[in-house]
Amino acid sequence: MFYVGIDIAKKNHEASIIDSNGKLLDKSISFSNSETGCSKLIDLFEKFEANTSNIVIGMEATGHYWVSLYSYLIDLGFTVNVINPIQSDAFRKMYIRQTKNDSKDSFVIAQIMRFGEFSTTSLADEDIMALRQLSRYRLALVDECSDWKRKCIALLDQVFPEYSRLFSDTFGVTSRELLSNYPTPEDMLSIDTNTLSKLLSESSRGRFGTSKASEIQEFASNTFGVGFAKDAFAFQIKQIISQINFIEDQLKELETKISDLLHRTNQVITTIIGVGDILGAIIIGEIGDISRFESASQLVAYAGLDVAIKQSGDFVGTQTKISKRGSPYLRRAIWLAATVAAFKDPALSPYYHSLKERGKHHLTAIGAVARKMCNIIFAVLTNNKPYVPNIR
Repeated sequence: MFYVGIDIAKKNHEASIIDSNGKLLDKSISFSNSETGCSKLIDLFEKFEANTSNIVIGMEATGHYWVSLYSYLIDLGFTVNVINPIQSDAFRKMYIRQTKNDSKDSFVIAQIMRFGEFSTTSLADEDIMALRQLSRYRLALVDECSDWKRKCIALLDQVFPEYSRLFSDTFGVTSRELLSNYPTPEDMLSIDTNTLSKLLSESSRGRFGTSKASEIQEFASNTFGVGFAKDAFAFQIKQIISQINFIEDQLKELETKISDLLHRTNQVITTIIGVGDILGAIIIGEIGDISRFESASQLVAYAGLDVAIKQSGDFVGTQTKISKRGSPYLRRAIWLAATVAAFKDPALSPYYHSLKERGKHHLTAIGAVARKMCNIIFAVLTNNKPYVPNIR
């Protein structure tokens, strides 16, 4: 039997091949992340008459760079295991003195394959992979939109610091329309009250009118904002509002696609209180096949919601924090769902409030609810049955 370890990188991977006794059979090879490079890897296999029936291949889940190579080898019929880099740390320490070149990582991965002490990651089916890709893309857009909003507020704090008192939501429809047309106090004062009142009334569907226009112009005339480079501020604010509008339009289209795909892929995840289409899509996309988890505790650990306790000798820390090891996307989704379930789920809400009554911090209590929610997710997906709160 042959065992191959592949150290994944962006442009060039490195492979080592060992036999059943753990002996390195040849120098490691470097090959490009391309079809030509993969042919070089296959040549290494053929050199030792290794084929799909007598070889086990392992690689680390390094970013997304492993996916193409994994797909290529799977299509050829090879057995390929993808492991979390955390699993190889102990083996690296064991073999650190046995390899005196840069091939250590690929050699260590090959040894892990030989010992068989690992859990694997794999490509999910097409719909789940699509959910993962689209959900991660959405989170990136949401974060980008938030960044632009922070930048806009920073500009308004300089040019019109009183503006935040005019609207409950700076980026609501009416406020956004106002800033798109009149981004600085001088611009708001450059038009008569009736014109401003008409803009406000139309964008707010009659909620705001003359009194609001007068209030805005009064604030604008007494602003403590900067008195220089107004054109630069106005230009930036207009462009940022335009960028926010563009991203939010993209988000609407994207969320519709995600919802349609989720409904085609899974019908039970959204029965969990606090989990809507978007969070459900993230959860399904990140978990993939629930059968790869033997217990709910493994899912908790995969989400990085397990408690990390600091201990050294006789000292045991009293302050505990979640480990945050695992999928940050899954952790974020479950945490957001838990913040809703803590107040709306008839089973989890009493649990949350009991923790608060015992003096636990809000975030500590939410973390505990999130772990409970992992148990619920595990049960719902494993049994493929809708969630029914267990009320005692």
